[in-house]
Amino acid sequence: MQDVEPSALPRGYFGIGAERISKALNLGNLMRSAHGFGASFTFTIGATYQALEAKADTSKGAQHLPHYDWGNPQELILPAGCKLVGVELLDEAIDLPSFHHPRRAAYVLGPERGSLSPELVARCDYVVRIPTVFCINLAMAGAIVMYDRARALGRFAPRPIHEGGKPAGGPMLGSGKLGRK
Repeated sequence: MQDVEPSALPRGYFGIGAERISKALNLGNLMRSAHGFGASFTFTIGATYQALEAKADTSKGAQHLPHYDWGNPQELILPAGCKLVGVELLDEAIDLPSFHHPRRAAYVLGPERGSLSPELVARCDYVVRIPTVFCINLAMAGAIVMYDRARALGRFAPRPIHEGGKPAGGPMLGSGKLGRK
């Protein structure tokens, strides 16, 4: 399998994590997706011991990118200039398809059965919502956010006008290979 050409990847960096996550499978899947989408780090805030045993990450993302675990929102430390983006179904949140992703961002999702804490929402620079009618799985939500970031900030050929059409020039990514038709 060929690596993705660096010029097709977005500039900047991002990390992704969750607050009060309790299921190892969700954390493992989130870490695997983060590794696949090129995250720079993953993190948890107030995670349960069971979640931190994330054995479901078959890509072994924790061996390739740092993972940080903070006890509460006050302990969260991000690099200078990194914007904290909450992902939550709030009326005042920005719909993800209309959101302009920061080049340096840390995305944080709420727990499996609950919402981001008011303390963490207050720390967020932005809050976005995936336009669904109810909450979806935490790891799935993370993958959607990372895909949207890649699509919005990556250097991809424009979408064709007609359904199923091939893009008119430029790098084309598919299944991890450039130029695949």
